[in-house]
Amino acid sequence: MNPINSRYGAAAGTQALFDEGLRQHMLRVYNYMALGLVITGLVAFVVGSTPALYVPIFGSPLKWVVMLAPLAFVFFFSFKIQTMSASTAQITFWAFCAVMGLSLASVFLVFTKTSIAQTFFITAAMFGSISLYGYTTKRDLSKMGSFLMMGLFGIIIAGIVNIFLGSSALQFAISVIGIVVFVGLTAYDTQNIKEQYSENYDQESNQKLAVFGALSLYLNFVNIFQLLLNFTGERE
Repeated sequence: MNPINSRYGAAAGTQALFDEGLRQHMLRVYNYMALGLVITGLVAFVVGSTPALYVPIFGSPLKWVVMLAPLAFVFFFSFKIQTMSASTAQITFWAFCAVMGLSLASVFLVFTKTSIAQTFFITAAMFGSISLYGYTTKRDLSKMGSFLMMGLFGIIIAGIVNIFLGSSALQFAISVIGIVVFVGLTAYDTQNIKEQYSENYDQESNQKLAVFGALSLYLNFVNIFQLLLNFTGERE
């Protein structure tokens, strides 16, 4: 056998294995994310449709615990992802999605179910197209990562301030800028998840990468949905 052909054949085979592994990895990420959204949606719908559940939560100071709990989960994930096992990471992710569902149950008290469904499908279409761009583009999106993170922290601070101010103008600005930031983060995170994958990682490491990647995309999706709902949602 020609040694040159043998070498090129081996390289092609290695690339094919890498591409198939990457495809399976991205599919796992999207599956985790989709299942997380299902859990969140079911919890939010059940709680938001059941007075015996939402009155004790949103009619008392407990609502602040429910609203802030998802943020605590995100910090916990960020600091512990390296030391926790893949199975623990998955369980923590599902628990986080359920807690987020409790937090989002309030949208069923404010907006009509029809407008919530419409906004969800708009968000899904927007998210899908932007994530596909992030996966397929040859452009390096890492340069805009720091800019987007600055925008994210700015939105968080402005949102906290507006809890006390209650300014509709500031809320409008937060929603517009927030959509732009989270759309950008969707493309950036998708490319980052793709580049972090390596067939040389062990199964445990790739599993944790998939869970953390799903968390990143899940957060982008949920935030885009919430911000779009401010524009497209019909109030009860």
